[in-house]
Amino acid sequence: MPAIRMGLFCLIHNYELFTMNLQEITFQAETAARAAGDFILLHINKLKTNQIEVKGEHNYVTFVDKGAEEIIVKMLQMVVPEATFLTEEETVKSEVGEWQWIIDPLDGTTNFIHGIPLFSVSIALAHHGIPVAGVVYEINSRECFSAWKGGHALLNGNPIHVSECDDMNESLLATGFPYYDYDLLSEYLGLFGSFMKHTRGLRRFGSAAVDLAWVACGRVDGFYEYGLNPWDVAAGALIVEQAGGQVTDFKGGNDFLAGKRIVASNSSLHAAYLKTIAQYFPLDNEKC
Repeated sequence: MPAIRMGLFCLIHNYELFTMNLQEITFQAETAARAAGDFILLHINKLKTNQIEVKGEHNYVTFVDKGAEEIIVKMLQMVVPEATFLTEEETVKSEVGEWQWIIDPLDGTTNFIHGIPLFSVSIALAHHGIPVAGVVYEINSRECFSAWKGGHALLNGNPIHVSECDDMNESLLATGFPYYDYDLLSEYLGLFGSFMKHTRGLRRFGSAAVDLAWVACGRVDGFYEYGLNPWDVAAGALIVEQAGGQVTDFKGGNDFLAGKRIVASNSSLHAAYLKTIAQYFPLDNEKC
C-alpha cells in the first residue's frame, strides 16, 4: 500500500478508534451521573439549616454536593487514568492536564435546598481544554443528555436536535440571574428588557447545565448568561454543538469556558442574539 494511502488509513483508523473510545467514555460518565443523582435524590427535602454552608455571597454548598462529587470522581478515576480533575467542590485536587474531567456534581444547589425539582449533574471530559464528551443528567425527570465529539447528541439514548426557529421574535430564551457579580447589572437588565420585547419570552430555570441541554433538544431556542464557571457549561455546550447548535462568548468567540459569558442557540438565531447583546455589552466594554 503506498505511503500516502497507508497514512490516510492510519489517520482514519485512529479517528474511528478515538471516537469509539469517546462513546464508551460518555456511557461511563452517564453511569457516574446517574449514581450521583440517586444519592442526591435520597436527601431532597431532608436538609437542615445547619447542613448548608456559605461559600460566597448567595453561593451555597451542602454535604450532598460534596458526597455526589466524591461518587463521580471515584467512578471516573479509572475510566481515563491519566485525566486530571476540575471540580466545583474541590473534593479532589484541581490540576491541568491533556485530559481533564470538568464536574459540577449538583448544578442548581439553590433549587435543591428549597425543594424545587430542577437540578442536575454535569460531567465533561476535555482534551487540551476542549470538551470532547459531556453528560447532563436532570435528576428529577431522570433525563440524561449526552454527546461526544464526532458523535451524536442524545436524550436517554435517543437522538436530539436543536430547534428550527429562525425568527427571534418567535424564539424562547433561557437565562440566569446574576447572584453575586453585580458590576454588569445595568447592562444585564437592559438586555433582559430588550429580549422581553423582541422574543416570545424568557425563562430562568436555575441550572445552566439544564438550560443548555434544553437548547440542544429544542425546548428553548437559545440561552445566555454571564458569571458562569467551566463546570457550569462544559458538558452542556458540547451537547448543544453536537445537536447542531452554536455556542460562543458574548463577542462571538470561543472563550465561553473561562470567559464567564456564554450564548448558545440553534445557529439560525445566533447572529441576531449576538447583535442584541452587543448593544448592551459592547465589545470595547472594559468590564467585559
